[in-house]
Amino acid sequence: MTPQLHPEGMKKSAWWEHLLRFLFGGAVTVCTGLIGHHWGDVVGGLFLAFPAILPASLAMVKRHDGREQAVEDARGARLGALGLAAFGFVVWALAPSIGPAALALATVAWLVVAVGSWWLVHGCGAT
Repeated sequence: MTPQLHPEGMKKSAWWEHLLRFLFGGAVTVCTGLIGHHWGDVVGGLFLAFPAILPASLAMVKRHDGREQAVEDARGARLGALGLAAFGFVVWALAPSIGPAALALATVAWLVVAVGSWWLVHGCGAT
């Protein structure tokens, strides 16, 4: 399975579905800020990794392309979340000592983990 881009998929959805995704993402972001404000940056940062528009996006995919495609998109999101976790860990571990250079290393970590996990799941001998 190779990732593909299908811009014509935008025509399948109504304007209000995109508005719903935007509003849901904003609500999740606000809740994350409130959690961080109340319990501190470390706890808030854990919730910041929540993909703000994923639940609304999966609902749209299921409605337009079926359950199987929505499940496949959710699987891809899990692999992307592993990459984000690697990014966050590298920034957390290295930023205090090397500063902004930690972002470059974290980006490399994200790329290696995200692409590597995709390759292990989909590319390693899969047909």
